[in-house]
Amino acid sequence: MAEIKLWLKELRLQFCVASVMPVLIGSALAYKQIGNINYTLAILALLATVAFQIASNIANDYFDHRSKNDILNENRTPFSGGSGLLPKGLIAPNKALIASLLFFAIGASLGIAILIITKKPAVLALGLAGILGGFFYTAGPLKLGYRTTGEIIIALLFGILPVYGAYYIQTSVWNLIPLLPSLVVAVLIFLVIFANEFPDFEADKAVNKRTLVVTLGINKAAILYKAALFILFFIICICGGINLSPSGGGVLIVALNILGVYCFIAANPNKLAQKNYTTLSKATILLHTFVCLALFIAILIST
Repeated sequence: MAEIKLWLKELRLQFCVASVMPVLIGSALAYKQIGNINYTLAILALLATVAFQIASNIANDYFDHRSKNDILNENRTPFSGGSGLLPKGLIAPNKALIASLLFFAIGASLGIAILIITKKPAVLALGLAGILGGFFYTAGPLKLGYRTTGEIIIALLFGILPVYGAYYIQTSVWNLIPLLPSLVVAVLIFLVIFANEFPDFEADKAVNKRTLVVTLGINKAAILYKAALFILFFIICICGGINLSPSGGGVLIVALNILGVYCFIAANPNKLAQKNYTTLSKATILLHTFVCLALFIAILIST
């Protein structure tokens, strides 16, 4: 039982909302467009995306352990710095790598099932993007998260691609309908990753992990975070006007305003430099969760 608890902690299932919500949003858009939904495809897409996220999380723990990034991190929080199980010796690194590859294989198998059902080659491209992006986020030689590109990669993998992918496997068409909703999700997950980089600043800097916070410094990064909040607000306003009915757009904007102000205040550079400051991470995760949920509801109640 003790080992099972350790692995459940390593899987970090509580954060899988990041992969669940974009699939739900893409499926809701498809439902509103064609009037029905293939629940088998929706469930397969949901499980595949969750499997890829879990695989990516474990792979990141493994490669950040190898680079000594997580070992040097003295400001680990519940939201950043990895699970902490590998540096403590509670899970062997080789077992973590095997577990990561296993979940990538599970996600790939589910993707193949979707490919067989839909007979759409584009599904293969989406699956490959998920595998390669998730693995090489911290794995060499690409190490995307170490090259000031990780935040954009995550925005694609857990924002634009899963929304479009869930929409495409239901409708079999590529069009602009999911564009704005997918951008909303992309900016939200970008903000989550960005917020979680502040506590890791010193450890990331020590191993030359060039996150946006390391590249810009805490003060400029805080400004960019706030600017991204304003960008999110404008995208949501446009999305509300184009994709949603007044009632749906109203639900979305109310959710953003309440939590957006909280995040803006929490992005205080003086506090961000302090050890054990987690308010921004908490606020941004809440922003992502509730705005995604509001977007899902807004799509369903819109005509």
